[in-house]
Amino acid sequence: MSSDQQHPYGTHDPYGQNPPDPHVTQTWEGQTWDTQYQPVVEPGQHAPYPHAPYPHGAQHSQAAAETSYLPPVGAAPGAYPLPPETPAAPAAGPAPAGPSVAPVPGAPVAYGPQGASYGPVAPSPTAPVPPGGPEPAYGTPTTLGNARVTDAQRARAEGRSPIIPPGMQPAGLTALTGLLLAATAGISPYLLLIPLIALQGLTAAGWFRLNGMWPARQGIALAFAGGLVADAVLLAVGREHAPAALVGALGVWVLLTLVLQLRSHAAPDERMYGLMATIASAALTIVAAGFLAAAPDAVAAGGAAVAVAALARALPLPGVASVAVALLGAAGAGIAAGAVTGAGAEAALPALGAGVCALVGLRVASYDYPSRFVHMTAGVALPLTAAAPIVHLLGRALG
Repeated sequence: MSSDQQHPYGTHDPYGQNPPDPHVTQTWEGQTWDTQYQPVVEPGQHAPYPHAPYPHGAQHSQAAAETSYLPPVGAAPGAYPLPPETPAAPAAGPAPAGPSVAPVPGAPVAYGPQGASYGPVAPSPTAPVPPGGPEPAYGTPTTLGNARVTDAQRARAEGRSPIIPPGMQPAGLTALTGLLLAATAGISPYLLLIPLIALQGLTAAGWFRLNGMWPARQGIALAFAGGLVADAVLLAVGREHAPAALVGALGVWVLLTLVLQLRSHAAPDERMYGLMATIASAALTIVAAGFLAAAPDAVAAGGAAVAVAALARALPLPGVASVAVALLGAAGAGIAAGAVTGAGAEAALPALGAGVCALVGLRVASYDYPSRFVHMTAGVALPLTAAAPIVHLLGRALG
């Protein structure tokens, strides 16, 4: 642009040749801009801008000076200044209930169109309350958060231990399943399948969620299918060949899991996590079939022992006392079951072993802030699933 060419809002003067108009300079008062005066720039008039004493010949100083002032867009001749700022009129009707915030000196003021003031901006709940003033009354969502927070999230927020036991309701379901196993073991192995299949399904689903993997429908279905295959093989070959049937089913399912994971398109780390979780879930589900391979007397003693141990562990007792009461109750339940089945006091040994495994299963189901879904699946199934191999082995030793 040549020097004689006129800019629509005046000629740019990067070196302060033309003095600025002092009457149109914006001034700063407190926290707001003074908008009581808006200049009207006529065509051919020099646009005001702050004086910038840059040395002659500086390329960057000229570019900076040319952008130091942006004239008002759309200012037509005869425009009027903005009206003076006036406080907003109070709204008619009762004010809604809520925390009242006193105006803080120096707080920013919100302005609407045409310079109308909406009053001081209310500080956020985290802003400090001025000394001597009343504390704001915050509502329940501010102080307590989401009402649907889980027990794990509440424990993490309060800094409590990450070990949360399943509680009385899962213990009641565990006791019910254990008593059903004990009651159906001496009647028919096919009747024993009803609580056993339910136990295997809870084991397969709970183990994946306990490891933080959800949804994992393929892995759960694969592990559950492994348990069903183990049940079918045990019914076909009989209790005499139970170890070979269980180990064979486990080996086939490990190989099948490896093949399926090799066909996965997930990241290598995710494939490794999925492989380990699926193998562990399938192993636990297949091991739970040990109740079908154990002697009926041992199954009755073990199921009753796990039922009593789970209920005793859920009682509000100190840690050491709770463990002692649970083990003593498991041994007593085994003796009682032996008296009913005719096994005698010898049933106390498999019952005590089942009680120890039940406590281990409960501890595993309580690991690292478990959710309610974990408690209602793994918390119900793991005490009985962990006791299955001990019941099978001690039952064979005593038989």
